[in-house]
Amino acid sequence: MRTETPVAVKLADYTPYPFDMDHVELSFELDPDATKVTAELKVTRKAGAGNAPLELDGEALKLVSVEIDGRALTPSDYSLTEHGLTLADVPDQFTLRTVVVIAPSKNTALSGLYMSGGRFCSQCESVGFRRITYYPDRPDVMSRFFVTIVADKEACPIMLSNGTPGDVKDAGNGRHTITWDDPHKKPSYLFALCAGDYDVYRDSFTTMSGKHIDLAIHVDKGDADRAAWAMDSLKRSMTWDEQTYGREYDLGVFNIVAVRDFNFGAMENKGLNVFNSAYVLADEDSATDADFEAIESIVAHEYFHNWTGNRITCRDWFQLCLKEGLTVFRDQNFSADMRSRPVQRIKDVIRLRSRQFAEDAGPLAHPVRPDNYGSIDNLYTATVYEKGAEVIGMLRRIIGEETYRKGMDLYFERHDGQAVTIEDFYKCFEDVTGKDFTQFRLWYAQAGTPRVTVEESWDEATKELTINLSQTTPPTPGQPDKKPVPIPLELAVLDGKGGTDAWMTVLDTAETTITRKAAAGRPLLSVNRDFSAPVRVERDLTRDQRLALVVAETDPFNQWEGVRTLVTEEILKLSEGSQTRPDSELVGAIAAAIRNAGDDPALAALLTRLPEVGELFLEREPADPVALHSARKRLQAALAEALSDTVGTTLEAPSPAPYAPSAEQAGVRAFRGACINLLGASEDKDARRKLLVLYQKATNMTERLAAMRALTMHGECPERDEALADFETNWKHNPIVMDKWFAVQAGQGTAETVAELAAHPEFDLKNPNRVRSVVGVFSTANLAAFHAPDGSGYRAVEDIILKADAANPALAARLITAFEQWRVLEPKAGAAAQATLKRLQEAKLSPNSADIVGRALG
Repeated sequence: MRTETPVAVKLADYTPYPFDMDHVELSFELDPDATKVTAELKVTRKAGAGNAPLELDGEALKLVSVEIDGRALTPSDYSLTEHGLTLADVPDQFTLRTVVVIAPSKNTALSGLYMSGGRFCSQCESVGFRRITYYPDRPDVMSRFFVTIVADKEACPIMLSNGTPGDVKDAGNGRHTITWDDPHKKPSYLFALCAGDYDVYRDSFTTMSGKHIDLAIHVDKGDADRAAWAMDSLKRSMTWDEQTYGREYDLGVFNIVAVRDFNFGAMENKGLNVFNSAYVLADEDSATDADFEAIESIVAHEYFHNWTGNRITCRDWFQLCLKEGLTVFRDQNFSADMRSRPVQRIKDVIRLRSRQFAEDAGPLAHPVRPDNYGSIDNLYTATVYEKGAEVIGMLRRIIGEETYRKGMDLYFERHDGQAVTIEDFYKCFEDVTGKDFTQFRLWYAQAGTPRVTVEESWDEATKELTINLSQTTPPTPGQPDKKPVPIPLELAVLDGKGGTDAWMTVLDTAETTITRKAAAGRPLLSVNRDFSAPVRVERDLTRDQRLALVVAETDPFNQWEGVRTLVTEEILKLSEGSQTRPDSELVGAIAAAIRNAGDDPALAALLTRLPEVGELFLEREPADPVALHSARKRLQAALAEALSDTVGTTLEAPSPAPYAPSAEQAGVRAFRGACINLLGASEDKDARRKLLVLYQKATNMTERLAAMRALTMHGECPERDEALADFETNWKHNPIVMDKWFAVQAGQGTAETVAELAAHPEFDLKNPNRVRSVVGVFSTANLAAFHAPDGSGYRAVEDIILKADAANPALAARLITAFEQWRVLEPKAGAAAQATLKRLQEAKLSPNSADIVGRALG
């Protein structure tokens, strides 16, 4: 195991690579234990590069030979280390040929070329290509790739790579070969190779200019029909990108391969997307509505990368937010158009707050575009993705949709085929608007969540409402002082009778004052409507004022936000002991809001959702997870009692049939699932029996899983055990569904539950999905147990993290991020978490994990 401390990489140190890779030919002779990779690179020294040596990245490679222009080199002609190959004296133009041998079957890191389910699969982002051959493994080196694959006919009847395939030819000795030609220059991280025996779901698409595209999704044997929804999502994504951005697909084929062993959700390799199977396979028996929604979103995200990430890529990894933030923004808007825009916006904000706001408030805080990193794998964060998307959203609000489209058109036209920076992107918008976006780009340079304080005063004589807005951003590691950033705030004054006077202002100074006339009495002020900026709004309002605002709201997001704020304050009071029982008037008001949203069941479902314990960490410091969890349960029980009639009526009605993964049906099932959850939280003595019946009679996985999860809220009981046993019996042969079985128990259990699940015969430390379903869920969704003051939750996951780090450092590093909030915990839990981090720090971790631990400890 490598134990060296990761060396900080700095944006300020960026220099262009001194050579161009004009042409790359790769040949793979596939063998699980000894794959031979021959690379032929046409290399040209750049003007002004001087006598720079040729430095190539390489890891875990067995070098067989090196040639320049057909001349074999000896070890004295080059320098070879465990990190790469350096040739000090090379011509200005030459052909480099290297031969290496790699062992995909031994590659447990799932980076580079590895085996999954007996098939070959690659994952090269961000630095996995160096585990395949010697190459300048950086995004600004772009080349045209020609890839030849030779493999056993029986083991690998299908051989895939980027671009356009040639004919399959016989290679003798039971083997065959194919060559793929990718006409678009790309960096090494977008290279892909998959080979094996698959079932294939095929379809086609005709572009807006009339081009025919062959589409194919490659899956495990017997799973082809379960790829139908992914294919439908792909075709709708292609249509949406044409209609919304004018972007047409640019190859004659588009392939997706689903693999069970994958560190991430999916990867956008040019023309050959590789997906975690969990985000491809779905049917009404095995998948929930959330699964269908996630597949739709992720398929769209990876397809949209074809232009925002592939055709135009990043100059360096510091620009990661350029491709990811922009593409998340695109996929969020696609989902909003496919479903309910208000509901989608609320879900996006829930995700942002639960993950990114917490990141901004902890030791791992970093800007959307950081200026340094220890391990690039650790910068695939909520800040880069979700906050990066919010910044693009603010840009569009400020300049308007029509101008935003003009800027995007210019971006595609000007930078197609290039590796670019944030500055290149914003120059396009400066050119179409004539505006200077230097101050706006502070959003990319400053970490932390801005706080907007709102103060208001009313002049009865002049009928004027004076609004004072001010902004501050708390210090973050390495950034004690912050400058004001431009904050677009959607505002409105409400007359309480349905009347709305709405406008937008951009707060770009530390403080500003706005005056607004009202026709009659003092209006109510609605702030940050539609969550127009990723900020925390602070207002000194009484509970009655907040209740009045919820009733008067005309903005769906702010109506939900108003309920959430009231609920948050109530949970905090209950957790601190200043209030012993939930306020009945408040509970009644929330119940009424839920009933009143009955014509939009998806929104009603979101109104029943109480803030999770992790979200509440941001509201009080120190945070007591156990007390917050207890308070949350009491409020949930009170809400269940207030809505008992609604719950009963809703669950007595049949679930929509026949099943369809449509937004309309999903909304109905979302509210039914919310009612099942309320039943599980209620003090109804007959709840367990009712939940077991709901489990047994469920006609879809959404409600079956909801009932089983609600049963686990009751701890060990015969009904829970019966449901869990039945579920395991019926689904033990489907690993994706069994991940849900593991996750339900980890999400409601104790440290002892984690130990039991880790000892289960089907727990596989080498499979990221299975590890995340236990450790990931326990440490992020079951915080009262994970942050138990006695440290039992930390001890339950510590050993698993250490074992995972030895096999898959990227996975382990992600699991360790659950400890990032240790400083805000109540003293006993905080001390136990810190002690765990120190033990991990002393355990000689991989550079990936050492980077996270070091930053978490500060």
